[in-house]
Amino acid sequence: MSIGLKIFNEMNINVLTIFPEIFEALNLGLVGQSIKKGNVSINCFDIRKNSVNKHNQVDSKPYGGGEGMLMMAEPLSRTLNEINSKDRGKVINFSPQGNKLNQSKVEELSKNKSITFVCGRYEGIDQRFIDKYVDEEISLGDFILSGGEMAALTAIDSIIRVLPGTLGNSNSVSKDTFSNGLLKGHSYTRPENFENMLVPSVLLSGDHKKINAWKEENSLIQTYLRRPELLNDVKLTNNQKKLLEELLTKDIL
Repeated sequence: MSIGLKIFNEMNINVLTIFPEIFEALNLGLVGQSIKKGNVSINCFDIRKNSVNKHNQVDSKPYGGGEGMLMMAEPLSRTLNEINSKDRGKVINFSPQGNKLNQSKVEELSKNKSITFVCGRYEGIDQRFIDKYVDEEISLGDFILSGGEMAALTAIDSIIRVLPGTLGNSNSVSKDTFSNGLLKGHSYTRPENFENMLVPSVLLSGDHKKINAWKEENSLIQTYLRRPELLNDVKLTNNQKKLLEELLTKDIL
C-alpha cells in the first residue's frame, strides 16, 4: 500500500508492518501536504502477506522459553525483499536497545534518499533478521510501546517536518526547540490580556532587537530550569555565556 502521490520524490520511506492502516494518519496536516506535493513518498508493506501458513502467522514462541511471542525472521525477510535493494536505503528497527532519537538524529536521517522502518510487535523480532538486514536500531526513550508503528509515525513525522518545503516558513525549523540544542522560550498570542495575565510588554514593543534579546534570554532560562543537562552539550556563543553568567549572578534563575 502506498500513501500519497509520487510526483517528485525527494525522499522515499518504506514501512514494514502488520498494521499498514495506522499510517493513513500521515495523510493529515503538514505531513500530508508534503506527501501530496511529492516531497516524500510513504510505502507500507504488510508483513502478514508473507506469513508462514494459512493462519497468517508471523510470530512464534521463543526458543529456550520466555514470555510472549517473537516475530519470525522469514516473514520479515520476505517482506523486505519485496523492496528493490536500491530503494531500501538505511534499514531501521525500533528497539529499547537502540540509539536515542533526538533532533540531531532526525536531521541526520532526513538526509537519506530512502529509509526502511521495521515495526516489530510482541516481545520483539528474531535476532537473525536484525543481524542480517538491520543497519541501525533506534529508541524513542526508556519506555515500552506495544509495537513499532507509533515509533515509526513519530520518526516519520519528525523527519518530514525538517525536509525543505514542508513548512511554509523555513525559519521555523532552525528556531525549533532542540535545533540549537536549547529549549525554545515562552510564546504568546492574542489576546494581550488573558484572565488578567498580560503578554510581556517587550513582545508588543515592536523593537526587534529587544524582542530577540528577550527570546534568547528566555530560552536560556527555560533550558537551565527544565533541562540543565542540555547546556553541557551546547556550544554557547560568547553573548549567551555572558547572559547566563549575568542571570546566575542576579539570582534570576
